Formats: sequence, structure tokens, C-alpha cells
Amino acid sequence: MSVELMVWDEPAPITRDEARATYLAVRKSEPVGGAVPEVAKELPGQVTVFPGHVLVTMDLESMDEMSAQVFAVARARGLVCYDPQRDLVHNVGPLGVHQGMQLHTGDGMIVYDPDLGLVHDVLGTLSAQNPFAALVNFGSHFLQVSPVGEPGYEVEYKEGTMVSALVPDLDDVRRAFHEYATGDRSFLSRHEWS
Repeated sequence: MSVELMVWDEPAPITRDEARATYLAVRKSEPVGGAVPEVAKELPGQVTVFPGHVLVTMDLESMDEMSAQVFAVARARGLVCYDPQRDLVHNVGPLGVHQGMQLHTGDGMIVYDPDLGLVHDVLGTLSAQNPFAALVNFGSHFLQVSPVGEPGYEVEYKEGTMVSALVPDLDDVRRAFHEYATGDRSFLSRHEWS
């Protein structure tokens, strides 16, 4: 089984719906031959060039490692990257304030310097197949969440000592992650931590 990622240039951040529509339209078109764009030479896996877009195909076993490479190349080149398997779009920005911050998910995705829209969308994918999401600033602090059924979500924060809170609503979880990513610690006073 193979998986795909598609990269291309966009003048501004786009939504998952816009990225999905672009991906589907491009997949219906014909690949182009001739000169290979420079970015395609940097991407791992099997590369197929479409007008203005590059499709990367990889096998399932190497997906996590190769996806991280594709995300990094796209970020360095200022390109959008769409992941149709997870239905997630990686925009160039806006970013959080912690340079080098990593987004880790329970389904194996690791993204360096994730855009805030991606963090928001990833939190909506929490499930048995994706049992956690974490924003990690190695050597400093992290914020992690796992669904726990009722009452909702267990959020853990560590900066020195680890504390946890039960948060009933996904919107509250998204707000806490946004605050954490942007350097705002309001989520610490809004929830009851133990």
C-alpha cells in the first residue's frame, strides 16, 4: 500500500477544504514530462510532477520518516503540503513563538515548527487511531492531550513538574494549545490542575 503527499505554492494559508479540493483536481489532471522542478529533486519517495504541483508517493512502512522529510522541504521552500490520508494541510504560517517546537501525534506524525492551523486541525483527529497530540519544546516544556471519553480530554503540561487537568470540550483544548503555542499561559489559570 502506498500513501501520498502533495506540495505546491500558495500566496497565503489555505484551509483543509481548499487543500483537499486542489489535491483532487490535480490528481484528475495529467502529469507533465520534461524538466523536473528543483524542489522535486529534494523530495524523497517516488515523485510525480503536475503543473505547479509535486506529488510524493511512498510506502506505508516508510511514511512517518519520509513525511517528516517532505514537511521539512516544503517548509524550507515556503510551500503548502497536503496530506490526504490524514486530511491535513501544512501551511507556511502563522507559526507559534517557540522556534523548533515539535508537533507529535499518536499516529506517528512529527512536524517541526507546525503552523497554528495544523495544530488546530490535528486536535480534531484525536481518536483511538490517534490517541494523543503534543506540542513539545525539548528541554523546556510541553503540552499534551489524550481523549478520555467522559469528561472529555486529559491535558498534561510539564515545565519542571507535570500537572494534568480534565478538559470537557475540544474547543477548550484547542484554545489551550493555541495559547501555549503563542506563549500565552492563560490556560494554566483557566483549568484546575493536579
